[in-house]
Amino acid sequence: MKITVEAFWDEEAKVWVASAVGDIGLVTEAPSIEALQRRLALLAPDFLELEADTPLEIELLTRSVQTVAAE
Repeated sequence: MKITVEAFWDEEAKVWVASAVGDIGLVTEAPSIEALQRRLALLAPDFLELEADTPLEIELLTRSVQTVAAE
């Protein structure tokens, strides 16, 4: 099984906010991409109620916006 998760950096909260694409309803956050990947690996199988031996591929798409001023 494969799910796609989109994540963006919330500058105010200083965390990556992630939500699964589609009607899955999985939403979580973490202070770094690495922590987010670990959290998704733990949460997603339980959230989807998968059997222990069912493989799950998590595609993580990140978005980051930076505003710069010309010098």
